[in-house]
Amino acid sequence: MDVTSTAIPDVKIVKPKRFGDHRGFFSETFSTRSFAEAGLPSVFVQDNHSLSRPKGTVRGLHFQLAPFAQDKLVRVVRGAILDIAVDLRRDSPSFGRWVAAVLSAENGDQLLIPIGFAHAFCTLEADTEVLYKVTNFYSPQHDRGLLWNDPDLAIDWPVSEADAVLSDKDRVHPRLRDLPPCF
Repeated sequence: MDVTSTAIPDVKIVKPKRFGDHRGFFSETFSTRSFAEAGLPSVFVQDNHSLSRPKGTVRGLHFQLAPFAQDKLVRVVRGAILDIAVDLRRDSPSFGRWVAAVLSAENGDQLLIPIGFAHAFCTLEADTEVLYKVTNFYSPQHDRGLLWNDPDLAIDWPVSEADAVLSDKDRVHPRLRDLPPCF
């Protein structure tokens, strides 16, 4: 497993090794031992699976407040996404900045998004399936969001506002400047 930092060092790209032959490949996508050796969180308590039928589906920007804040380990098992993490930690030098990574079934990369970040993704292919592990349980009372197309964030989405496929909830989240301190 190779672990590299993104432009915001606390967000990591995790690349599991793949062993391939004429039948396909085998990959160990998570190991408590490997994560501990790399200094990464490894106490995941819930696995989530999403299917997004249309290309251009945007899910997010989502996060949970303490005491239900979550680290996330995101990977794609079919299709591809542009995965986004926005730093919401007020005392961080990268507060309000974002990083992105293309995750796909083909490249096998994963993104580790720590507590203190909002998370979103946009599907780059139809029928994309995303799996992600989290370090805390879902809590509707602690569930929050940030407006996906906040102009102050200037996220370079691979879909236009007119063509983005969103939930009603994701259309009405507050902008970063209107968000109370969360982390």
